Amino acid sequence: MFIDFPNISPVAFAIGPFQLRWYALAYLIGILSAWFLTKRNIDKYKLGLTSAQLDDLVFYTTLGIILGGRLGYVLFYGKTYFWHHPAEILAVWHGGMSFHGGIAGVILALYYFAKKYMFPFLKITDIVALYVPIGIFLGRLTNFINDELWGRVTTVPWAVKFPSGGYMPRHPSQIYEALSEGVLMFIILNLLWKKEFVRSHHGVISAVFLIIYTLSRLCMEFFREPDEQIGFIFGQVTLGQLLSIPFLLVGGYVLIKSLRKKN
Repeated sequence: MFIDFPNISPVAFAIGPFQLRWYALAYLIGILSAWFLTKRNIDKYKLGLTSAQLDDLVFYTTLGIILGGRLGYVLFYGKTYFWHHPAEILAVWHGGMSFHGGIAGVILALYYFAKKYMFPFLKITDIVALYVPIGIFLGRLTNFINDELWGRVTTVPWAVKFPSGGYMPRHPSQIYEALSEGVLMFIILNLLWKKEFVRSHHGVISAVFLIIYTLSRLCMEFFREPDEQIGFIFGQVTLGQLLSIPFLLVGGYVLIKSLRKKN
């Protein structure tokens, strides 16, 4: 028994020639939700950020997500396509974003923010990391709606027949990632944040975020079909797994250093 793909339009709604796609809506809701929750978090724990600084934080973070995510996709997954179609590099509405590139872009943006306002770098990465899982959750749901990034062929009873996957029963790997990298990670990070010890040791939340994401991604890649233009790098190892390893190493290093440091 398999599940037929729910034929949901990638367009959330349209008014005349204007179309708002679920993909863009996911980004919008994710950013606004994180903005609201971060403001409440700053007020509750007296984190030392003004409203104007928070506005700048949201702006820089959004810029890092979009530029880093797009450039990461171009570099890691685009192969030679964008060399021949350079105008497509800016066409983010056509899809194609790399999570690893987005995280790298956000880290650079937060480093600039920390320098500009002389704010502890790992403290600001902790504040932001708390609500990144919201964006991951919404993004993966959008991948499901868009009939993309589906899983490998399987016989499990909850397998979904994706149209672009040849109507073969496949793992709904987007949902797996939405639950593990979105819901589960959100719960873990925010439970840890309630501990004064964790809040006072800057970098713990950021490190746990990187570790959980990497472990989840390493596992989920065994259910997810590799990108057609990339395939397997060697054996059953995918590019997504290789790109995640540095995050695990950095996360482990930051966690050890943060726990040893007396803030």
